[in-house]
Amino acid sequence: MKNNNNNNKAFNLKDDYFYQQWREQKLTDYPTNITDLLVNVNMPHKMDKDEKQQILTRVKKANMAIYVSDIKDSDINIPLQTSAQFGLKNINSNWLAQNKGVSSLQVEKNRTNQHYIPYTNKAINWHTDGYYNALDKQIYALNLHCVSPAFKGGKNKLLDHEIAYILLRDENPDYIKALSDKNAMTIPAREKPNGKIARKTITGPVFSVNDDGFLHMRHTIRKKFIHYADDNLTCEAVQFLNHILQDESNKYIFYGKLEAGMGLISHNILHTRDGFEDSENQKRLIYRTRFFDRIDIF
Repeated sequence: MKNNNNNNKAFNLKDDYFYQQWREQKLTDYPTNITDLLVNVNMPHKMDKDEKQQILTRVKKANMAIYVSDIKDSDINIPLQTSAQFGLKNINSNWLAQNKGVSSLQVEKNRTNQHYIPYTNKAINWHTDGYYNALDKQIYALNLHCVSPAFKGGKNKLLDHEIAYILLRDENPDYIKALSDKNAMTIPAREKPNGKIARKTITGPVFSVNDDGFLHMRHTIRKKFIHYADDNLTCEAVQFLNHILQDESNKYIFYGKLEAGMGLISHNILHTRDGFEDSENQKRLIYRTRFFDRIDIF
């Protein structure tokens, strides 16, 4: 859905007037607690008009919402049907995804997945999903649906990428200029064990504006297998961004845990995951679905 307002002008560094207008609108009545993001729903995959509108209101303001339900079903179709209600159908079926492009995030011990952190119980630092994707295959929306939480741990931190943009631009507009450069961030090629290239080197911006005028972000705080442009301004910008993410006093960071029947639907905002422990009777299972679409908020 196209952006029918002047938000796209807000991201033009030469047009501070529209930026200040957008900034004021963005920060007015912005959520102050993760509970402000919660919406109780009867069945997430069959929301009524009011439930859906409550989700959309939160997404429009904070680029994310969390639905809460009593659903304990492990049906893979639940997150797919939930997402489809918001115009999300163009799935990024990555090579580790299972049924219908949905990834089952759980501890894997006997599969290829066990070599990748999302399929372990290790902590995952700040990132947006698919930051390593080709620039024409960016992840614009993400649904995390909880079938079963971990016995202990597994909490998430969440930060609206538009808030990160504001904090950076208010500190120094040149930080945005550096992070919007087409050569700002490079993800080296990934090789298969046989030496063949599984994914080509991807170089592109951290911040970009899509064809419909919406802000998009690709970022990871990891230090391995990622390179930033080798200039002082970019280095300073990345350092300040990571400071924003690691600042425990940052009032815009939400912290919470998805319980069974809950789900996060978002515009691929910045997020983390704490390490966790499973028990014999309670094992963490999150269905993750990534989309090339944006949520239809208009």
